[in-house]
Amino acid sequence: MRNISPEEYNRHIKRILISEKEIADAVEKAGLYIDSLYDGSPILLVSILKGSFVFLADLCRSVSVPCEIGFMAAKSYYESTSSSGIVNITMDLKQDISGYNVVIVEDIVDTGRTLKDVVKLLSARNPRSLKVVTLLDKPDRRVVDFEADHSLFVIPDLFVVGYGLDYGELYRGLPYIAEYTEFPDL
Repeated sequence: MRNISPEEYNRHIKRILISEKEIADAVEKAGLYIDSLYDGSPILLVSILKGSFVFLADLCRSVSVPCEIGFMAAKSYYESTSSSGIVNITMDLKQDISGYNVVIVEDIVDTGRTLKDVVKLLSARNPRSLKVVTLLDKPDRRVVDFEADHSLFVIPDLFVVGYGLDYGELYRGLPYIAEYTEFPDL
């Protein structure tokens, strides 16, 4: 854990973009969307760690269809505010997903590289169905052809933290989505 004062920590929050209430309402609607797709059939919710774990926790409680949980980890930011362009799967799923209805739960679609690679990898494992639900979509940053099946919020090209999203492993616990500024004194 790096040594950062509460004052320094808070100075990097430029503004709140999406409130805790707005997130809760959108997650509830996303749960209804997922329920409508599967009509009682079991699903496997796959969280792309670390950023989507908070979203996954709330989303799995908002669906009524039986669900299992799986985790993968993919990295492309490496303590920076811009994607490196290199997607590295650092932890793969433990489950055999053949025959499963799989819903990938992601925090943000930015360049699209990470999710495009994850979808390609999981599609090759013969799931019954494969959908992507993302908390945030940042289409202005897209560099590959990729669209989520369901996005809760579309945001402009800003670096954001909170509700699982981080900067250098900090800010994940914020209950809202905030714009992060690297240079708060400018």
